[in-house]
Amino acid sequence: MGEMAGAASGSSAHNSVSSSSSSSSSSSSSSSFGSSLFNNYPLIAALIAFAIAQSTKLVTSWYKERRWDLKQLVGSGGMPSSHSATVTALAVAIGFQEGFGGSLFATALILACVVMYDATGVRLHAGRQAEVLNQIVYELPAEHPLAESRPLRELLGHTPPQVIAGGLLGIVTAIVGHIITLTSSYS
Repeated sequence: MGEMAGAASGSSAHNSVSSSSSSSSSSSSSSSFGSSLFNNYPLIAALIAFAIAQSTKLVTSWYKERRWDLKQLVGSGGMPSSHSATVTALAVAIGFQEGFGGSLFATALILACVVMYDATGVRLHAGRQAEVLNQIVYELPAEHPLAESRPLRELLGHTPPQVIAGGLLGIVTAIVGHIITLTSSYS
């Protein structure tokens, strides 16, 4: 019984120390939130992969059409798949940071697979259906109520080569980020 009382008082002392340290850590954590966010290697790798993929689409669009189409920076579809690049970079970076055998990497890998499957499946076919529907609406007589409807977005999904290119971009981005992280930690 005395052991339980001693354990309870030790536990309450531990809780009071824990709560006082958590309140001081919460005030310091809000100030360190910004700095820890910028040191989050998986997040940074994913964002950089996304930015590279979208920028590539912008440059490719300019090269083909000789005009800048800023919608390419935020639009879906096209080469390479920015969705694939983002989730692949995230998964590989998590693997490097947390280990490839852990549950966090497994979760990120499954997320990446679902996103890439969706890009080549549902979204690709929805875009193809939008093309057909737009053609049907275009051929309607002018007096038809749908004749003046706004066209549907056709570039929604990705072909398998676009997804593969995005995935490779994500892997390369995570590897380069890992090398930079390793070399900066040795400095």
